[in-house]
Amino acid sequence: MGQKTHPFGLRVGITEAHKSRWYAPKALYGELLVEDYKIRQFVDKRLNRTPPFAAVSDIHIERTREELKVIVKTARPGLVIGPKGAEVDRLQQELEYMTGRKVSINIIEIKNPDLDAQLVAEGVAEQLKKRSSFRRVVKMRSEATMQAGGKGVRILLAGRLGGAEMSRTLDTRLGSMPLSSLQANIDYGFAEAFTTYGAIGVKVWIYKGEYSTEVDEETQSRAAGARPRARGRH
Repeated sequence: MGQKTHPFGLRVGITEAHKSRWYAPKALYGELLVEDYKIRQFVDKRLNRTPPFAAVSDIHIERTREELKVIVKTARPGLVIGPKGAEVDRLQQELEYMTGRKVSINIIEIKNPDLDAQLVAEGVAEQLKKRSSFRRVVKMRSEATMQAGGKGVRILLAGRLGGAEMSRTLDTRLGSMPLSSLQANIDYGFAEAFTTYGAIGVKVWIYKGEYSTEVDEETQSRAAGARPRARGRH
């Protein structure tokens, strides 16, 4: 049996914040959970899968009684906002129509896309769709991550690589990757490349160093429980 835990799930509540932050009574919980899922699917499809390809890596959702707040982390904020804020207003209206609630959208810029595991995974998947040589793609992306200041990177491809008859895996590692220490700041991303001969899965782990005591305030919301905590070594 597999012994691997999900890198994000393992760290939630310890060093990672929850991606949905709200409290609901039992009767409403299921409905809101499905709504969160639909919002994420919709925003991803709207901004990532169709033009503008806005490189959205993460979507956080917060709710108060009156308002639904969607926090979008993107490497290309200009494309999400659009000329004079037209795109973001349209997205807001669509979400309000979809959910029947008052929606506000916050946009956070990802300063360094090479250090965002989800964006790296999406980038690799995109190039695999264009039939690039998978070894070259992986080598270039992992080196770019290390140059951007990553302490370690691992990229795992699985599927019919290069159109081979049997599926196989390619595992590339650079630098260190302390997966079992919760003090390590590890970003994880997953994407799929749907090629003509089948789906290829791309998993990316990026080690950015240890958590320091100060909080990376710009990416975290001020809501309770939204801040990853540095764990003291006990």
